[in-house]
Amino acid sequence: MARAVTLDDLRRFAVVRSLFAPTTLRRAIARMGFVQADPIRAPARAQDLILRPRVKGYRAGDLERHYESLGVEEDFFINYGFVTGALQALMHPRPHLREPAEGNQPSSAAERRRERLLLEFVTERGPVHPREVEEHFDHGSVQNYWGGSSLATTQMLGVMHYRGLLRVARRENGIRIYGAHRHEAGPFDSAARRVRIDALVDAVVNIYAPLPSGSLSYYVRRLRYAVPQWQDEITEALRRARERLRHARVEGVDWYWPAEESPRRAAMPETVRLLAPFDPVVHDRGRFELLWGWIYRFEAYTPAPKRKVGYYALPLLWRERVVGWGNLAVVPKRNSGTRRLTCELGYVAGQPPRDGAFKRELAAELERMRVFLGANA
Repeated sequence: MARAVTLDDLRRFAVVRSLFAPTTLRRAIARMGFVQADPIRAPARAQDLILRPRVKGYRAGDLERHYESLGVEEDFFINYGFVTGALQALMHPRPHLREPAEGNQPSSAAERRRERLLLEFVTERGPVHPREVEEHFDHGSVQNYWGGSSLATTQMLGVMHYRGLLRVARRENGIRIYGAHRHEAGPFDSAARRVRIDALVDAVVNIYAPLPSGSLSYYVRRLRYAVPQWQDEITEALRRARERLRHARVEGVDWYWPAEESPRRAAMPETVRLLAPFDPVVHDRGRFELLWGWIYRFEAYTPAPKRKVGYYALPLLWRERVVGWGNLAVVPKRNSGTRRLTCELGYVAGQPPRDGAFKRELAAELERMRVFLGANA
């Protein structure tokens, strides 16, 4: 009789299957399918921090530098980020809807007319900076979702990008440069739609498994942003997923993972890793609490006096345990023209593990982080 799956098995499984052996940037993205993006740099953008432990010799900014040659796209999956072309193709074409931040509201007839003119302009001109579009059309300003004012043309570019009429060709100083794009027609019969939706569910599970039942439901339901045209079919897709995925009940919770994998085979390396707050290993805060027994929150938007771990605290992984967090920054050295890495660490237990190997591996991780950020020794 097979041994029952334990929480220790799931902890190791969660870490080992996600933090695979470092490979090339292209292969890492292909294996993951989706890398979440975030603009905050503290000490680097989320996409760079996520790719760092999975790509050999990765440096902050490499994804943006090599974007045009990688065959990847910026798009909205369960969150905004970078997706493979194959994954993006499963989600499009999307209907006449605004971006998720705008509530996925339908575009008006007047908006669609302006979009057609804008698409003609981009198709004729080639990849354009939003400033060029604004200078050509000068549509004025609109009230955006966040309560501020944004240029109407810039907002329209975002809507058209979400719908798949435009793509991000590259970035210049962080600004999206848009080019025209065309997706193949979507599936018209129910069987073909089910195949696509199930493939999207499998992509989610591939990134975030093993998943407790509530988290599986949460992630799958977020596919309404990836495929708003099929959101009424997501509940049935979730039911199918529960039937085809492997699962086990562990300490009163049902867990799910890909059918061809086993959590009992995970061998844990002795490694320290500082992870992005949005890294797949720690992304699901509910799973985090189940696996590691403490509450981790992203506090960048928490008032400073109320923060417990820091503005952009990176979870600190030792072997299969998240034992604390680190707040890192690169600061200029006085009167030298060089930059140094600073690090403030905190531990759940109030002190670091008393293992000599931990001290050695932490030093190695901080050195890797220094090189990744381009700080001086």
